[in-house]
Amino acid sequence: MLDEKDRILIGALRRNARESLVGLARSVGLSRSATQERMRRLEREGVIRGYTVDLAAEADPAVRAMIAVTFEPGFRCKHVVPQLSGIPEIVACHSLTGSIDMMVMVACDSHATLDRIRDAVASVRGVATATTHIVLATPLGRG
Repeated sequence: MLDEKDRILIGALRRNARESLVGLARSVGLSRSATQERMRRLEREGVIRGYTVDLAAEADPAVRAMIAVTFEPGFRCKHVVPQLSGIPEIVACHSLTGSIDMMVMVACDSHATLDRIRDAVASVRGVATATTHIVLATPLGRG
């Protein structure tokens, strides 16, 4: 269970995952050692699973897309995701409720690469449909 200090620390890390420990401690209002122990606990408990890089627009992949996937009867994410995990351009797979079973997030260098990835996703055993949605812009992104 997260307390207020945990939430403040997580918020500070979301704003800048490279913030110094001293800066984080100042944000949270704790000592450096207490903040470090709090971070270790959050990592150990799986609340913080990693730290990320937020790329500038010029370093961003040229193409971002979402592939909406529906499964054949009897199939689930646990059957399909392992077959997709070897494709490095797939940055996330989200299990959904409703008419779409899974959303596959792709970041790649070209439309030709996206086409290849889309074909790979569509050919996975258990995938009934794969509909590609190209991202035009991200007016709000919080990671």
